[in-house]
Amino acid sequence: MGRPTIADIARQAGVSKGAVSFALNGRPGVSEATRARILRVAEEMKWRPHSAARALGGARADAVGLVIARPARTIGVEPFFGQLLSGLQAVLSAGSVALHLMVVEDTAAEIDVYRRWASEHRVDGFIVVDLQTRDPRLPALDELGLPAVVLGGPGKGAGPLRIWADDREAMLSIVDYLAAIGHRRIAHLAGLPHFQHTQRRIRAVRDASRRLGLEEAVSVPTDFSDAEGAAATRTLLSRTRRPTAIVYDSDVMAVAGLGVAGEMGVAVPGDLSIVSFDDSVLARIVHPPLTALSRDTFALGEQVARTLLAVVDEAGPGRDLQMPTPRLTVRESTAPPAAASPAGVVAARVIDTAS
Repeated sequence: MGRPTIADIARQAGVSKGAVSFALNGRPGVSEATRARILRVAEEMKWRPHSAARALGGARADAVGLVIARPARTIGVEPFFGQLLSGLQAVLSAGSVALHLMVVEDTAAEIDVYRRWASEHRVDGFIVVDLQTRDPRLPALDELGLPAVVLGGPGKGAGPLRIWADDREAMLSIVDYLAAIGHRRIAHLAGLPHFQHTQRRIRAVRDASRRLGLEEAVSVPTDFSDAEGAAATRTLLSRTRRPTAIVYDSDVMAVAGLGVAGEMGVAVPGDLSIVSFDDSVLARIVHPPLTALSRDTFALGEQVARTLLAVVDEAGPGRDLQMPTPRLTVRESTAPPAAASPAGVVAARVIDTAS
């Protein structure tokens, strides 16, 4: 649940949003009795203005900020971020609002950028991606008092409004499908382990493995790069009892894995099935085209931008938004395994590639 908005106060007080704006800003246009009622409702709802965004006599920056703490080399090749940024820009540009984008190496640097941009009144709000476990950015943003929308969730308790899709349900759909066509040894090349969505996907693979009685389901954290995706694939395919299916947390890693399979003489899908958690043009133009989870990332970016602008205007939805769960699109990179594996002891584990 986000902070109360002008729309919430108007609904509770039984007046228009314009009347609430007049009352809260001390402007004429409402009776004293109405003003008093609106102020009382605002106080009861613990409404507070976004102080930094209203600095300098209420001047707007007409800009929002997005700071991404990932290795810069991985951002440049990820279709997901390209589509997300396109969707954001489509809405922001239509409203003559700029997008300030910065890529940094770690979370501490990201928080420093938040503080600097807020103190310089460079932005009216922030878009936050890659939600972390015990994320230090959320209390930092709360301290700054600027509006924010988080891409990821679901959330618990107070804090910025979140827009999210069910990563767990999406991953379960992949494992269920692979098991249904006969796969008993499945590997999962995951993303950065401190991301909440990585943890949800790893838990989903583990839980599905136990429920379905798979022989093995192993999760290997990576940095999302093609290099780590290729290296981890090479290690998995070098094992005596290698997996018959690999699920990749990004399309870039999936394409890299497909290349390694070809290099090692492992036929896809004859000897190995490959699934990408992200769908993109990249996943569709390789041979064979990749089975992948499909969603409209451009539309997701549009929704995030619209929501943040509404929150800045204090007319946001006031609650988290759940987007449709990505759906599995089956293509030529998956098929039943060449030979069914004998039943074995269930093993679901996470490999630490740093050890």
